[in-house]
Amino acid sequence: MGTFSETTVLLVIVAVKIAFVLVFLLTAIAYLTWLERKVIAHIQGRWGPYLVGPHGLLQPLADGIKFIMKEDIVPLEADRITYWLAPFLGFVLAFLSIAVIPFGGSFTFRGLPIQFQITDVNVGLLFIFAVTSLGVYSIALAGWSSNSKYPLFGALRSSAQMISYELSLGLAVVGVVILAGTLSLRGIVDAQSGFWHIGRVNTWLPHWNIFAQPLGFLIYFTSAVAETNRVPFDLPEGETELVAGFHTEYSSMKFAMFFISEYANMVTVSCLATLLFFGGWHGPVFGPVLLQVLLPVFWFGSKVFCFLFFYIWMRGTLPRFRYDQLMSFGWKFLLPLGLLNILLTSFVIAWHEAP
Repeated sequence: MGTFSETTVLLVIVAVKIAFVLVFLLTAIAYLTWLERKVIAHIQGRWGPYLVGPHGLLQPLADGIKFIMKEDIVPLEADRITYWLAPFLGFVLAFLSIAVIPFGGSFTFRGLPIQFQITDVNVGLLFIFAVTSLGVYSIALAGWSSNSKYPLFGALRSSAQMISYELSLGLAVVGVVILAGTLSLRGIVDAQSGFWHIGRVNTWLPHWNIFAQPLGFLIYFTSAVAETNRVPFDLPEGETELVAGFHTEYSSMKFAMFFISEYANMVTVSCLATLLFFGGWHGPVFGPVLLQVLLPVFWFGSKVFCFLFFYIWMRGTLPRFRYDQLMSFGWKFLLPLGLLNILLTSFVIAWHEAP
């Protein structure tokens, strides 16, 4: 490695991966807002952004400049320290979970194995749930510190909603963990390689968990949509009732941080759905070595994009739940289904492994 030690090279590689992921993710989030506005506009028979740049492609840049230039208004009666802390906390937690998400296989560079992942943690799934569960504190602090009734109501709604659906979300992935036998996200993806077989006959059906855990996937994705406060579960931000919910009193870049955090959480949920149920980066790989390295990243990104598009499609299609319907659906329907899925999965595994 020349005059550089192996540790120095590894640190440089990690720094490069962090910088690349941050730049790519922030750019992707910016253009995800553009895509959402365009898709919903077409669903509703409108144009969407089209004035700033060709097809409105420079609209995210204009929005970013607008957020930076806007006046930052702080309510007189707000708890200023907590008021400033809340958006930063949500922003950091939203991006922290991306660090353990693998988005491709691995390759060797000058004898060093390099993974398409910032860091590989053997309890990566547990780490993501731990980090994302703390996101409720950002919303709760934002609503309380504003010292205004509508943000407080939105924060209370969001806290109850996130805690309720967090239980169903956790139960939904237990079946996947049972099948894979590990909490490592890379290990879960590796367990989905190859094809399903019936007896001794191989099939052309990919060995993805969606075929073994369809109920778990439906519970997971429904709970994930609710936890990210998206339509039809966007009750904490219901403009017909709460103006804008917990971030009503925020403006300028602090509001933008809440906005970015929401879209980052959408990306995290979509990445997890891909890793847990749809084989991660597995897909047809062919061609020269460089193409074989990059194709898995392409397959992973394509699957994540499909989930993000479905998020947008739902927003332009479905009406909002009432709050009592939202809570009843989580506690009385999804939670029992999650427990049932664990029982069925455990029974099938035990029956299959019985002598």
